[in-house]
Amino acid sequence: MDYKDASLPIQERVQDLIGRMTTAEKIGQLIQPMGWKTYDKAPDGTVQVTEEFKADMEQGGVGSLYGVLRADPWTEVTLETGLTPRQGAVATNVIQQYAMEHSRLGIPILFGEECSHGHMAIGATVFPVPLTVGSTWNMELYRKMCEAIAVETRSQGGAATYSPVLDVVRDPRWGRTEECFAEDPYLIGEFAVEAMKGLQGDRLDSNQTIVATLKHFAAYGSSEGGRNAAPVHMGLRELHEIDLLPFKKAVEAGACSVMTAYNEIDGVPCTSSTYLLNDLLREQWGFEGFVITDFGAIQMLVHGHNTAENGEQAVAQSLQAGVDMEMSGYMYRKHLGQALEQGLIEEKDLDLAVRRVLEMKFRLGLFEKPFVDPEFAERIIGCEDHTQLAREVAQEGIVLLKNEGNTLPLAKTGTKLAVIGPNANHIYNQLGDYTSPQPREQIVTVLDGITRKLGADSGQVLYAPGCRIKGDSREGFAQALACAEQADAIVMVMGGSSARDFGEGTIDLRTGASVVTDDPWNDMECGEGIDRASMNLMGVQLELVQEVHKLGKPVIVMYINGRPIAEPWIDEHVHAIVEAWYPGQEGGNAIADILFGDVNPSGRLTVSIPKHVGQLPVYYHAKRTRGKRYLEMDLAPQYPFGYGLSYTEFKYENVRVMPEVIGPEDEAQVMVEVTNTGAVSGSEVVQLYITDVSASVTRAEMSLKGFRKIHLEPGQTQTVTFPVQKEHLALIDSRLQSVVEPGEFRLMVGRNSMDWTACSLHIQKVGVEV
Repeated sequence: MDYKDASLPIQERVQDLIGRMTTAEKIGQLIQPMGWKTYDKAPDGTVQVTEEFKADMEQGGVGSLYGVLRADPWTEVTLETGLTPRQGAVATNVIQQYAMEHSRLGIPILFGEECSHGHMAIGATVFPVPLTVGSTWNMELYRKMCEAIAVETRSQGGAATYSPVLDVVRDPRWGRTEECFAEDPYLIGEFAVEAMKGLQGDRLDSNQTIVATLKHFAAYGSSEGGRNAAPVHMGLRELHEIDLLPFKKAVEAGACSVMTAYNEIDGVPCTSSTYLLNDLLREQWGFEGFVITDFGAIQMLVHGHNTAENGEQAVAQSLQAGVDMEMSGYMYRKHLGQALEQGLIEEKDLDLAVRRVLEMKFRLGLFEKPFVDPEFAERIIGCEDHTQLAREVAQEGIVLLKNEGNTLPLAKTGTKLAVIGPNANHIYNQLGDYTSPQPREQIVTVLDGITRKLGADSGQVLYAPGCRIKGDSREGFAQALACAEQADAIVMVMGGSSARDFGEGTIDLRTGASVVTDDPWNDMECGEGIDRASMNLMGVQLELVQEVHKLGKPVIVMYINGRPIAEPWIDEHVHAIVEAWYPGQEGGNAIADILFGDVNPSGRLTVSIPKHVGQLPVYYHAKRTRGKRYLEMDLAPQYPFGYGLSYTEFKYENVRVMPEVIGPEDEAQVMVEVTNTGAVSGSEVVQLYITDVSASVTRAEMSLKGFRKIHLEPGQTQTVTFPVQKEHLALIDSRLQSVVEPGEFRLMVGRNSMDWTACSLHIQKVGVEV
């Protein structure tokens, strides 16, 4: 059989295999049932396939499985019932072997896994969330993180990940803000390219690379009111210029898979959009991978979007638009055959989708190497190198927002600290959504990190939770204030939580001890499906900060959260503010490194933080006609895009561009000298913004078009150079074409979107001598 001959070209192997397949077998390749339901784990740790999975195989087989190794409250897989790294590798081998031996053609399964900030499996390294990663502005570091995630996932059999998330954050009330890199499409696009390098590498048939899936296609972060999966109201020109840009760059970098978004755009659901999935993605951009839905998205065409009367119409709309595989597989399994019989689709439609799925399996080398090595999985997953990498990412992603009177860094000796707050010692509250169950010893909380830094027996650290994220209980206030009264300085670890109910119970607010009850308290106020109408601290957190502040001692507020927090009183009154987002398993160590000055903070905001929720939208790349102010306040954010402080100072001088006049196809260089004028070494993110002074369509007031993260010793000066060329100057015109128009462009170089120095570049008309 030709399809088993590895010496033949993939196209020939695919053609031979499709020619041998029945309709039921073809449909089977397009479905992706829930993987954690395919195995049973015996008390001795061995694994066997379930009757449910056997029944699926008898119906025509299974092309892919979703989340075999996923563990969380949704899957109901716990530390006790789940799989260790070694067991996970054994389990996928058992499932794969059964599938290949109990199918007529022996087609291997593609295992798809969640890996937003680490493989969502027991024992895997939990990295900081993408919002923290974005704040690093460090592409090389993120690529290394992706490489670590890829090898940990592939070592257990996972061959595809449902990341990176390339959504542009327009309204941070959205609960999935934490899963995104930024509010800026250019910056997201740079991360997208690095994700392709780190996850997919140079070749897919390796035990260290996986298929990257771009999501959510498209404009999922631009929904009405910041509500998850709500409609998107946007014209095609803006869609191309902003929300589609990161996806286009990732496709150009070799992305192998794309996931459709739940939302509609101007009345057309993304899951059935021929324009998005075929005309644009495949015909214009040249995408050669396969498209998968989000979970349950096809059902929404019948119940939600209501663009289909029944399941047969829904699957026909999706398949013909360009959806190759359905996550969950329910609709395709149930309705594709009937849609074929009713003439809603043709056999060639099935063949095209199957071809794309099979091509990816051949590219992954699954026909030749369907199994993995459990010993390698046990050795590489959660290894020390990856733990250290998680710490480095957290260190570089933490943003210092305020440091009045050089309150930070703190002294390690002679200082007694009170560590107070609901996020000071809660492991899941610092990890973010899409996280697996964790053994306590694997997670370093802020209290852990500070205690390790000062010594557990030093007597320098006092702790009280004070309150919860949500709820109005003040029973912990007295203990918190008692700790604060004994301390020289107070670190208040406040914020939010995306922690699902892992069954760990709650805490006694008076003692901080864990309490497991039949009705555990859940503090989740962020994450998928948890959108908010406000952006303030929930519960009585602000009140606790205010009460502690009355003691007149230095107060450092440490935010751990999944979206920006708007609390003007805290911004005005406390001595220092540090934003860590969700910093991952090593977050406590990284935060302590920052607080005590072992690491100089270098994180910079990638989402603007408003003064008040009523300012939204407050993203920096607004149009010039957005208005000037509200009655109560201006439009300026509390902390702008690109903002972040350091323990040193940087001076910018001599911004210039050479040459000052170029043609549309030419390149100029903009340069600036940056000097560390402080007493300690530090890293600075030098940012380039461009303004098109006059254009044929309205443009953003300014747009990020370059950045460099540089490290300087005290007194050191470095010349930073940015290329300025067509891709940085072009606009999307009214015909949806990318063009560079003649005229003046202002080039602004500085430390953030509101602090810069500018020079001018002029673009001559074509045919005019420069």
